[in-house]
Amino acid sequence: MARDNNRGNRRDRDENPEFADRLVAINRVSKTVKGGKRFGFAALVVVGDQKGRVGFGKGKAKEVPEAIRKATEAAKRQLIRVPLREGRTLHHDMQGRHGAGKVVMRTAPEGTGIIAGGPMRAVFEMLGVKDVVAKSLGSQNPYNMIRATIDGLKKESSPRNVAQRRGKKVADILGKPAEAPAADAQAEA
Repeated sequence: MARDNNRGNRRDRDENPEFADRLVAINRVSKTVKGGKRFGFAALVVVGDQKGRVGFGKGKAKEVPEAIRKATEAAKRQLIRVPLREGRTLHHDMQGRHGAGKVVMRTAPEGTGIIAGGPMRAVFEMLGVKDVVAKSLGSQNPYNMIRATIDGLKKESSPRNVAQRRGKKVADILGKPAEAPAADAQAEA
């Protein structure tokens, strides 16, 4: 009995209010046995801190709440960090693939919102993206769509990362915005 209390306390400590989670899909499966059917449940959950970290997990159990709990714990173990531009959108357009699932994600101007379907929307909301345009091509299976989205997000790189990798300054990567106003002033004169 004391063992159960320790487990419960440990789980309560691990509950981080900084993470939000979104249930994407629940699948009921049945196994036919001698006495009838036994049902099991599979849950797909996306977890994120809405500040640039996101992960997904799946869990299977005989009861729905237990499957969701397992999926949430698996998602917290698989978090990835994605750099965001101005904390609201992606730095550049990208594609992701997994199996037959293919997704295309594009940056969007402020006020666009999240234009994405089903499972992809859950990933972007948990990631903290506010403006993005995304399209899913191929597989409509939520597992494949989420894996393809995560695959694309892993390819995301910020100008700071690119500059560091190339041994240059961020201004060299983005172009020199400081010279643009001077050129405009000369054109007017």
